[in-house]
Amino acid sequence: MFRIVVTSYTTLQTDGPHRAAYAEAGCELVPGPFIRWSTEEELLESVTDCDAVLCTTDQFTERVFAAAPRLKIVSRFGVGYDTIDVEAATKHGVWVTITPGINHLAVADHTLALLLAVARQVVPLVNMVEAGGWDRPPGVELDGKTLGIVGFGSIGRQVARRAAGFGMRIIAHDIMEDPAAATTLGVTYASLDDLLAQSDFITLNLALTASARGLINAERIAKMKRGAYIINTSRGGAIDEPALAEALRSGHVAGAGLDVLDMEPPTDRTLIELPQVIVTPHVAGSVHEANVRACAMNAADVLAVMRGERPAHAVNDLG
Repeated sequence: MFRIVVTSYTTLQTDGPHRAAYAEAGCELVPGPFIRWSTEEELLESVTDCDAVLCTTDQFTERVFAAAPRLKIVSRFGVGYDTIDVEAATKHGVWVTITPGINHLAVADHTLALLLAVARQVVPLVNMVEAGGWDRPPGVELDGKTLGIVGFGSIGRQVARRAAGFGMRIIAHDIMEDPAAATTLGVTYASLDDLLAQSDFITLNLALTASARGLINAERIAKMKRGAYIINTSRGGAIDEPALAEALRSGHVAGAGLDVLDMEPPTDRTLIELPQVIVTPHVAGSVHEANVRACAMNAADVLAVMRGERPAHAVNDLG
């Protein structure tokens, strides 16, 4: 029997054709011990005798791969794999797969939801009314405002499509420019510094590469237009959180909508407790339709490896 440890809580909660596919193939699905990602030490206790892991942002290190001789595939629910040592996986003969193209619409929807929520103070107003208040502070209109999109890939482009419907002027920054896509969407490319200086709202929609870690730091925040808002649905590590907190306290940044934090669940609640900040628990890509697609993609890759085949969505090459 192919033993699969499932550390992806969403996978455990999602019904779909993947369940029948695993059952028909004779796979045993073993729930992980937590409803969150696992640390290196926790993985050392749970994956040493399995053939596959269905994971999220678990900390797969050299030690983990070395301690799991049966492990053949780590299949990531999602697209970011910065917490997986791919070089170590390859060394130990383990495939690493992701689920590309399944939740870019959902993430773009959530990006706009956070943007609207901070612009119109939705959460503070709801809380105030529930507490018996009825103050009516003004919000911020989107029409004519400049939206800066950092990371103009599949998610960033969907954000642009949605923001155009609100009459926003849209600029974007990406290390790999696609002039045709920008022209089609009415978007102008800009340097990061120019984007920060011009934008009333900034959304981060980029992968957490080495160059993206800490991208929005104190120096770059100082270059932002005073009173701008920042939205992050990519990775928490892209923002220097203490620097953002200080800018929010000073009023240089008017508000933030964050679906991701550097530590999840958070141990430091500084940002969460600031009234100008809305935090959601890393759910931007989590809608039922996308979850079913991701689970099916994970299953296809795991079962391919079980049959001795190359998985379709591998990020490494075992030769």
